[in-house]
Amino acid sequence: MVQCRIRGVLFDFGGVLSEEGFRNGLKHIAGINALDPVQFFETARELIYSTGYITGHNSEAVFWDQLRMHSGIHGTDKELKEIILEHFLIRDWMMALVRMLKVHSVRIAILSDQTNWLDELEQRCHFSDLFEEVFNSYHLGKSKNDPSQFTDVLSFMRLNPQQILFVDDTMENIERAHAIGLNTIHYTGKEQFLEDMKRFFPWITLPG
Repeated sequence: MVQCRIRGVLFDFGGVLSEEGFRNGLKHIAGINALDPVQFFETARELIYSTGYITGHNSEAVFWDQLRMHSGIHGTDKELKEIILEHFLIRDWMMALVRMLKVHSVRIAILSDQTNWLDELEQRCHFSDLFEEVFNSYHLGKSKNDPSQFTDVLSFMRLNPQQILFVDDTMENIERAHAIGLNTIHYTGKEQFLEDMKRFFPWITLPG
């Protein structure tokens, strides 16, 4: 086995371990309400942070109330949430890769800007047993917009930045992690991701 200096990998959830349910679900909601999907997504993304819902400082009800007020969408909180959740589709090939990393004694955790929706997805999909920890902004009280979130995670895992690989589909998060010394991969698709992973783990092989 080729030795690798990386001891732990932090995976984003939506857009990496799963399909991007927040963006895709909002696109669906925009279609139902005859709204521009790009503008609607930007409004929703801004509000999920500015209301404090993403960091557990406010409730889901406040987020949906604000989004309805700013966009004019219709639907109950439960109906709208269900549309979001059903678009988070776990990538089976990614979970196979996680299992392979664990076999090689690589420490694996989730680092995600998510709300309590991630807890509900866990109840449905039962993925957390594959991970040493699930670091969720909703429970941490801070998001990836705050670089100290990364240092907090490093301290908890007792690893230095050079020992961690961080995978995310948002470039701004990649840039913040890279600035404090983490190894990073900007996820843009399966083929390129696997090529990038082999730079750190040359032994990785996946069928199909």
